[in-house]
Amino acid sequence: MASWRRTGGKRSQKLVSVAGAAVVALAAGCGRDLPSGTGEMRFFITSERTGSGGDLNGLAAADLHCQTLAGRAGSTKKEWRAYLSTAASGGQPAVNARDRIGRGPWANARGFQVAATLEELHGDAANLHQETALDEHGEIVRGPIHDILTGSTTEGMSAGEGLTCENWTSTGGAAMVGHHNRQGGGDRPRSWNSAHASRGCSLPALESTGGDARFYCFAID
Repeated sequence: MASWRRTGGKRSQKLVSVAGAAVVALAAGCGRDLPSGTGEMRFFITSERTGSGGDLNGLAAADLHCQTLAGRAGSTKKEWRAYLSTAASGGQPAVNARDRIGRGPWANARGFQVAATLEELHGDAANLHQETALDEHGEIVRGPIHDILTGSTTEGMSAGEGLTCENWTSTGGAAMVGHHNRQGGGDRPRSWNSAHASRGCSLPALESTGGDARFYCFAID
């Protein structure tokens, strides 16, 4: 028994040491300065989920979620849109995310401009990465989360049938997602809006590759 205690003690000390180092590293990360500017927030990643997985109760409900979160965060902007595309269905044409979000410029919750125009946003000059693609509170989206729902191509057009969680009304099918931190796997791992298709639209399926049913919001006024 004494031998077990000595071994357990050493093991415990090691675990405490590792845990302590992790806390210090996390604290250092939280304390670092993030890019900031003077612009009013017109872009963010949702900090909370709505609906069930990729079933967001439709595009209008996703827009309302953006509006609600922005309002709680103190935004004076009156019209917010979810950066989500839909596929043509039931005689209705496809909807392209890029056509829903205005013309720019867009700044995050810390006032830092991430893109000035639609062309910049969908080109190589977009200043979107983990330290600028923030939530509405100006916080980094941390942990394993980096898959953001879009249903879009790199140009912001509809990715087509089967890649929009049935136009954001179902936990069936799949969704095209982007990597807000520009890292990971997939066909286009550095794409913020079209990195790869999800494994499904249920929350467990989205979580399996680093998703949390979050999406981008843009102010159009």
